[in-house]
Amino acid sequence: MHDPRLLLDILFLLLAAVVIVPVFQRLRIPAVLGYLVAGALLGPHTPGPVVDVELPQVLSEFGVVFLLFAIGLELPLSRLRAMRRYIFGLGLMQVLLTSAAIGGAALALGQSAAAALVIGGMLAFSSTATVLKLLVERGETVARFGRISVAVLIFQDLAVVPLLALLPLLAGGDTSIPEALALAAAKAVAAVGVIMLLGRFVVRPAYQFVASAKSPEVFTAANLFVVLAVGWLTAEAGMSMALGAFLAGMLLADTAFRHQVEADIEPFRGLLLGLFFMTVGMTLDLPAMVARADDILALTAALLAGKSVLLFALCRLSGLGLATALRVGLLLSQGGEFAFVLVGKATGLAVLDAETGLLLSSSVALSMAVTPLIGLLAHRLAQAIEARLGAEAFGIETNDLKGHVLIAGYGRVGRAIARLLMDHNIPFVALDLDPQRVARARAEGLPVYYGDSSQVGVLRAAGIERARAAVITVNRPEMAERALDSIRRTARSVTIVARAHDLERGAALTRAGATAVVPETIEASLQMASLVLRSAGVEAEAVDRSLKAVRDRGYADLARTASDDSQDNAA
Repeated sequence: MHDPRLLLDILFLLLAAVVIVPVFQRLRIPAVLGYLVAGALLGPHTPGPVVDVELPQVLSEFGVVFLLFAIGLELPLSRLRAMRRYIFGLGLMQVLLTSAAIGGAALALGQSAAAALVIGGMLAFSSTATVLKLLVERGETVARFGRISVAVLIFQDLAVVPLLALLPLLAGGDTSIPEALALAAAKAVAAVGVIMLLGRFVVRPAYQFVASAKSPEVFTAANLFVVLAVGWLTAEAGMSMALGAFLAGMLLADTAFRHQVEADIEPFRGLLLGLFFMTVGMTLDLPAMVARADDILALTAALLAGKSVLLFALCRLSGLGLATALRVGLLLSQGGEFAFVLVGKATGLAVLDAETGLLLSSSVALSMAVTPLIGLLAHRLAQAIEARLGAEAFGIETNDLKGHVLIAGYGRVGRAIARLLMDHNIPFVALDLDPQRVARARAEGLPVYYGDSSQVGVLRAAGIERARAAVITVNRPEMAERALDSIRRTARSVTIVARAHDLERGAALTRAGATAVVPETIEASLQMASLVLRSAGVEAEAVDRSLKAVRDRGYADLARTASDDSQDNAA
């Protein structure tokens, strides 16, 4: 290598990330803050090694591009339609009202109109990475407040795109804000139209051709080319590369290639985005932050309190229950990682001055750092509310549910099914008549309620008519048959999977209208036979075919064998 100093800088960057980020994750602090601290330690404002920011800054720009591409991949049109009520209702109102409130405050404090618009927009966003990490760790992505929080985050991610496109127009100085907004909207619409046409008639057929080569490295190269080429096109049109990358992701979100594309892009996205946050950290003036600690703490407290109160009020106006509104409001009260992106671009374009940028970055970082504690506080407050007032009514909790699974019985089998549904982000509602079992599940934030699944009123309140399937796991045969009868009368076309102890009970449930019945004793014997066959060297596909054949015949052979055995014993 011609420049040993460049190699040394790269080594320092890698070492700082490898040492500091895992420590932060072990302490349950967002990784974004670990990258910021690592960058600050290598910046000019702290003692120790100083890394030249020029090279990492160039590379880190691509981290934002790949991040927007990954967000686009997560937003197929089908998902937007399914959650449209909260994405384009609650999410839209949250971003507009929060931006207006914060922007108005910034304007009153002496900021320019352009700066106030940017400040209001950037602080309206919450931390997608931090909130999703908390929800996944606690298994709360399928809970009521978890689904609504994700919907609001989706709209925030969408709103980042026009704000990024607006920044260069605001930097022009001679363009009014209404004109800038109109121009940004027109360019965005034109870009969407052109890129959608390219996607349908060029990109998707090209992916079919590339995939047919069955070469992983060529497929990865195609992914990189699409991201960078579409980003370059939007940059040439006077917009940001990030907007093009986002649209490219949406192009591929509804295709069969989505998951493989996402897996190929993930290493590039993670590495370059980490590098971006490290370059942001290098610009943080720690002595200046200490000198303005009072202002940073005051701004952070105002941000957390203001956003949580506003979002709580919007949730209540949307018809959400008290505990749900409280959890959503508190959980989304922090600033987000996109604030660092917007601060960097806005200061670079002179829309914001460096001192304001430092104050905003510091407050956002602090708000993200305390999010786990705020999440714990929200959990405890919601528990106290429900303990005092009882679980919120089914009608409030499930009125937006569609395509969920109803689990009748939350015992051993019901919990196992619920866990698998959560692993695949499929919403569910569970009913059980054991108060202690329900209380434990509610304490974990799970949608489990006290109710008799054989009562039509309870089933309707739980949204059975909008459910994709019902699973009956209760252990008592007579209760299972009553629940099946009520579900079938209330929702004639819903898929019903029922648990039975043996073939005789299974036959009764089938006659009562179950779509499929799983006899526990027979399934246990099949699973044992499967293990024996595999250990004897039979190929997995052959074993699966044998089991499928038995199930397809409705366990007829096994039922006949069991009948013969009982007759022999009687003789």
